[in-house]
Amino acid sequence: MPDSPRHDPMAALRQPPFLVYTVGRFASGAGSNMLQAALAWEVYEISHDPFALGVMGLVRFVPQLLLALFAGAVADAVDRRGLVIASQIATLLCAAVLLFASMTHHSSLLLIYAVIVLIALASEFEHPARLSMLASIVRPETFQNAITVSQTFGALASISGPALAGLGIATVGVAGAYGGFVALQIASIVSSVLLRPRDVEGERGEVSLGAIKEGLRFVLGHEVLMACMSLDLVAVIFGGAEALLPVYATDVLHVGGIGYGILAASMNAGGLLAAVGLVAFPQIQRPGRALIAAVAGFGLATIWFGLSRSLPLSVAAYAMVGMSDQVSNVMRSTTENIATPDALRGRMNSVSSLFSGTSNQLGAVESGFVAAAMTPTFAVVTGGIGCLIALGLVHLLAPHLWRYRIEDLEAEAAGGA
Repeated sequence: MPDSPRHDPMAALRQPPFLVYTVGRFASGAGSNMLQAALAWEVYEISHDPFALGVMGLVRFVPQLLLALFAGAVADAVDRRGLVIASQIATLLCAAVLLFASMTHHSSLLLIYAVIVLIALASEFEHPARLSMLASIVRPETFQNAITVSQTFGALASISGPALAGLGIATVGVAGAYGGFVALQIASIVSSVLLRPRDVEGERGEVSLGAIKEGLRFVLGHEVLMACMSLDLVAVIFGGAEALLPVYATDVLHVGGIGYGILAASMNAGGLLAAVGLVAFPQIQRPGRALIAAVAGFGLATIWFGLSRSLPLSVAAYAMVGMSDQVSNVMRSTTENIATPDALRGRMNSVSSLFSGTSNQLGAVESGFVAAAMTPTFAVVTGGIGCLIALGLVHLLAPHLWRYRIEDLEAEAAGGA
């Protein structure tokens, strides 16, 4: 038998277009995480109420619910690079408003919520376009590696963002975090301008109800895709401890702004460790099994975090949450993008965004409201338990998730499935 091809963890990074894409992905990801951490801190600083953090999740949720499917159709019908750039510029302008309001002491919950809505609208168009563009930047044989490497740099960006936000809040104030986001967003826009992706394979779609229905039919008719997206939805809804980090840092662990930054970054540090491991080792051929194990670890680590009263133990627990979440994200993203023909990737990614994005916001709403009605500990621990119960139900309803192989999905996508 011929020897198996040697695994090259740097295969995608040897391609200059992917390097440009990765710089933009890192700057955008670090900035986005920095912005979200700053927003959560300022909302709680103004309100001193976990209910206000729940409302923050709710105002993000509405635009995602209304626009996600339409944005996916747009991503399959227009120039994806141009759509990414336009969305990034809109987000940059919104951040400038937040920076100005903070510097002039005119910040208010109403203003912050309004700007969050606008940022969420812009993000709905950027997300499916950016993810779908990846396949047109790298060589086909390095696509799987590119997904994993891209997720790794995303994890690195996720560490940098909250840590920089905590540093900015502790030394300059929340305006420092907003200013940092503005600088990173400009760098991401420049990177996007320099990209020259290949044209979309197959006939470009149109923005219509029929195109939206076509994307929905594809996802709804694919058991593995539905299982992946459903797991992400229910796990994040019940495991939404992230929304309560300002409460834990301030009222439970009493560690202040620096501690808040460390705590927020610990999840992403765990995610980075997991991502590096996934890049270093050959592609997992049964990602469904890895996904199920990762979601189980996510639920258990969330319970551990909820019960901890020590900063070192909380950091360790939240790092485990991050490791599990990273494995889950890579397995899900790999499965979804390999199983989907290029002409449908924008719509598929918009449906995935609808599941993942709304689950993040609903998780924030659920955690904030339950914490306000009961206690933060009750909200986090019961959320972890709910995550494990939901995992069992999805496994029973979609048994093929445990069995499928990567080559099965590649064959289906090549046949236009």
